[in-house]
Amino acid sequence: MSEYPGKGKVAVLKTTPETVLDDIERVMKLADFEAALPKDMTTGLKINISWQTWYPACSSTPWQIEGVIMTLRQSGYQDLVGIHNDTVVVDTSDGERNNKHRYVTDHYNVPCLYLYNQEFEWIEYIPKKPFLVLDKVYPEGVFIPKSLVGINMVHLPTVKTHVFTTITGAMKNAFGGLLHRNRHWTHSVIHDTLVDLLAIQQDIHPGLFAVMDGTFAGDGPGPRAMRWHEKDILLASADQVAIDAVSARLQGFNPLGIHFIRRAHELGLGVGNPGQIEIVGYDLEQEGPWGFVQEDTFASWGQKLIYHGPLKPFEKLLLQSPLVPWSYFASNFYHNVYWYPFVGRERVAAALQTKWGRLFQQYGDGTVVMPGMEPKTVMQAALGMAVLAAGVAGLAYLASRRRS
Repeated sequence: MSEYPGKGKVAVLKTTPETVLDDIERVMKLADFEAALPKDMTTGLKINISWQTWYPACSSTPWQIEGVIMTLRQSGYQDLVGIHNDTVVVDTSDGERNNKHRYVTDHYNVPCLYLYNQEFEWIEYIPKKPFLVLDKVYPEGVFIPKSLVGINMVHLPTVKTHVFTTITGAMKNAFGGLLHRNRHWTHSVIHDTLVDLLAIQQDIHPGLFAVMDGTFAGDGPGPRAMRWHEKDILLASADQVAIDAVSARLQGFNPLGIHFIRRAHELGLGVGNPGQIEIVGYDLEQEGPWGFVQEDTFASWGQKLIYHGPLKPFEKLLLQSPLVPWSYFASNFYHNVYWYPFVGRERVAAALQTKWGRLFQQYGDGTVVMPGMEPKTVMQAALGMAVLAAGVAGLAYLASRRRS
């Protein structure tokens, strides 16, 4: 699938809450989605949930899902299915309610597959060409969901930064769906992992497409603890590399300076060089510089010490052994106990006063879940963090002794 309809072409439009559903149809047509997606088979919608709590630019938007469903249905794609994965730090059942995804899929009678349920069969994938890294991470075999083989896939990412990959978009949206709960084992080689996953997708899916929402866009330590910005933009493409490259360019990054985009471009899986991408719709020269930056959270800083720093010798012990729940705890503590109540909640309240925040409230019953602090949880988390900090300090000391 190295040559396919729409390779190197990205459609971009500016939008408003009043026109967004029509604009999603327009941007998909500009990107020739019907040429990319065969109609005689099931089409999956890979919905992104990066947090069980609603936060601007963090997860797929309800209007993004609605607009894609409406456009596909009107164009003869009747067999649609939502695709959900969970993560060790995000509760999908809460997330699809709080992000109002469930309201949209139920309203349009689109069933959803929850890949973390036990009834799904995972089969070993044998690559047509050698993997870059996945066979080394999983020497006993790379397993993917059997239910995804042979169906079209439409990815529904947002425009945002990421602590590990600089930006996250269409290519990383496959990460949760194709790999199971041990996918965190790949974080030290995450860029090449995304390239391997794109090669898998191009083999198992008859058609691939992405519709990216930048109505809100996220800057800073994504995919959760970000600064949100209203950017009023939509992107669509059959080329997962090209759409990520355009998103990176909009955010202010050099696309070919991001390893996974450059590597996928070099392998011919898509077009990552902005000079070789055909942009249709909105003239990006009209868009001022966004100036987004990639930053770390406390949790990601600690993980990078393990993946690429002095704690590297302890990576398997800390992240691939029964001790691994400490890392889930650290992430949950930082994001849900500290960051959201003390920083994020105020930002969400401000976002709800914007035009896109008001549109979000119009979905479902109008309720927006904004979790607060629970004293018992805080005390438990503080104790756990103290133990965790002591453990990390001890390991750092052992590592320094080992080097000396």
